[in-house]
Amino acid sequence: MFDLPGSWVWDYWFADDGERYHLYFLYASRALHDPDARHYRASIGHAVSTDLVEWTQVADALVRSDAPAFDDLATWTGSVVRHPDGTWFLFYTGATAAPEDKNIQRIGYATSADGEHWIKAGGPVLEARGPWYETLDSGAWHDEAFRDPWVFADPEGDGWHMLITARAPRGPVAGRGVIGHAWSSDLRTWELREPLTAPSPEGFGQLEVVQVEVVDGRPVLIFSCLGDHATVARQSQSGGTWAVPAESLLGPFDVDAAYPLTDERLYVGRLLQRRSDGQWLLFAFRNLDADGKFIGGITDPMPVGWDGDRLVVRDETRAAVS
Repeated sequence: MFDLPGSWVWDYWFADDGERYHLYFLYASRALHDPDARHYRASIGHAVSTDLVEWTQVADALVRSDAPAFDDLATWTGSVVRHPDGTWFLFYTGATAAPEDKNIQRIGYATSADGEHWIKAGGPVLEARGPWYETLDSGAWHDEAFRDPWVFADPEGDGWHMLITARAPRGPVAGRGVIGHAWSSDLRTWELREPLTAPSPEGFGQLEVVQVEVVDGRPVLIFSCLGDHATVARQSQSGGTWAVPAESLLGPFDVDAAYPLTDERLYVGRLLQRRSDGQWLLFAFRNLDADGKFIGGITDPMPVGWDGDRLVVRDETRAAVS
């Protein structure tokens, strides 16, 4: 498990340079006392490992910018990819404050020659806008949800795709969560496209930390959402991380067919294939203890595989929250 004694650790993502695994994670000081306050104090930390179990913390990747800037409130979840020319790109969510203790989220990036020393590109490259995406002025949600970029190369070699946690401007308020979509030919300039899913009365208010992978030859989508941000139809399922079988990395995705991969004790599930043996693994952060209090810290890897049409955790004892 990866954790820090002086800080809360929660959302995270990985990169593999062929020799070491890189873990990028959100963290904030426990001196805040209230774990809910961590979101507006988040920085992006960095650790490395050769076995995905023992991690060594290294210099932080990013911190928020001085105001005024699109990321002057906090730097939030993202993903890392490597361009064919060797340049590493870290895409991340930048948050800035809005009236009534709300926030606006946009997506920016930083680049690196080695995956450790990062330089921000400047302003945002993507933000929510109509007609496809809900913005703060709708008043329907507690923030302008447009975050958690998941970037991957097009399977046919046609540039790069970004999947985004976003909301549609219409539909049931608690079911407006959609997977936003953008495309780029070079990772630097992005074209916003219509979402890959639609709002649903049996859906989710937000599909957080989206990831798509081909696990043992079968495409799958995973995302996270807690019951208090979902429709009534979903609240009784007590899911933390959810899975959806898919036809390809770009869908179509039937979000109504989503099923819990973990319960609410674990959140922000991430899939990663171990280099040594090809085994697919699930990680998550420890969300709630037995009393419903936030814990933090990232689990050890948990093997996953297919049980019929469902992706399942093979060793559930590794997922226990203590």
